[in-house]
Amino acid sequence: MADGKINSSEVEFIKKIARRMDISNEEVICLFKNPEPSQPLFNEVERITHFYKLMLVMNVDKETHEKELTALKNFGLKMGIRPIVADQILKKMDNYQDKLIPAEELLKIFKIYYN
Repeated sequence: MADGKINSSEVEFIKKIARRMDISNEEVICLFKNPEPSQPLFNEVERITHFYKLMLVMNVDKETHEKELTALKNFGLKMGIRPIVADQILKKMDNYQDKLIPAEELLKIFKIYYN
């Protein structure tokens, strides 16, 4: 979306996440039409999880644009996540099918930079 376009794979991915969170397709469409400000995430696990989901959304169309990376890093900064962490996660994602990093590997990256 940060690339100025939203394609069907991105919409389907967002709907899939929404279903897991018990959010209806109607609510998702309503949020696209009337975005609401995000709620602050206080707990470290929530921030890591949310940030990683943003990365997955960015990669769902199998294209990574510079605008998307910039937006992602800006979101990360607002969540207290260092840009170097985003870079490390992006590198690590390339090692896994569908760019899905196992949770324990993701936590290792965060521990390196936050201990």
